[in-house]
Amino acid sequence: MGSVVLPHLVTGWHVDQAIMSEEERLVIIRFGRDWDRDCMRQDEVLYHIADRVKNFAVIYVCDLDQVPDFKQMYELYDPVTLMFFFRNKHMMCDFGTGNNNKLNWVLEDKQELIDIIETIYRGAKKGRGLVKMEEQLGDRSGQERKRLVKGSKANGDILRVID
Repeated sequence: MGSVVLPHLVTGWHVDQAIMSEEERLVIIRFGRDWDRDCMRQDEVLYHIADRVKNFAVIYVCDLDQVPDFKQMYELYDPVTLMFFFRNKHMMCDFGTGNNNKLNWVLEDKQELIDIIETIYRGAKKGRGLVKMEEQLGDRSGQERKRLVKGSKANGDILRVID
């Protein structure tokens, strides 16, 4: 149901306008394919949190079959990808996975996703282009980092902007 309700960006122009026109809120775009199971799962979570983050973030979805323009530019090769923009600027996010451009796995914990969005927004408001999301994951593999970042609240690590 999430894919149906969330606003769709149906052309490259619409994607550009969404990124360029928002002055005060974080722009979140889920790139993927509406029919993909992972996208459906992520869209459901995004749909449920959209109202809770509406004061500081706006959420869109973009089907890559319909709008292939950004596949190469943003290296959109994963089934589901969340990208963050603020005042027409791509926000880099360090999740400790080595890819600072995007969140490219399904994050089903609603509060965890809200915390991530809020952290990126706070970093963006402070003028940061890169927001670090974790501190003490050490030199673990990317998969383990993803798992730990997903469960970081349970582990007592607070997601925060690191000065």
